[in-house]
Amino acid sequence: MIPKIQGGEIIVILVVILLLFGARKLPELARSLGSSAREFRKGIEEGRTQEQDEAAPTTTISDSNTTTSGTET
Repeated sequence: MIPKIQGGEIIVILVVILLLFGARKLPELARSLGSSAREFRKGIEEGRTQEQDEAAPTTTISDSNTTTSGTET
């Protein structure tokens, strides 16, 4: 079972991240993370739309000028 993270632990984690990446890299890291999450959600939505399109019944339109005997009139 995973223990709950409290306020003090979150502050310690944020300080360690700040020390590892530096203050200048954090905004770039946040932007990159945001764009990755946005792209991921877009991909999931496209997958759902594609599944719905495949699940929809397809209709075929028959050409009324074709004959069954294979000869044209």
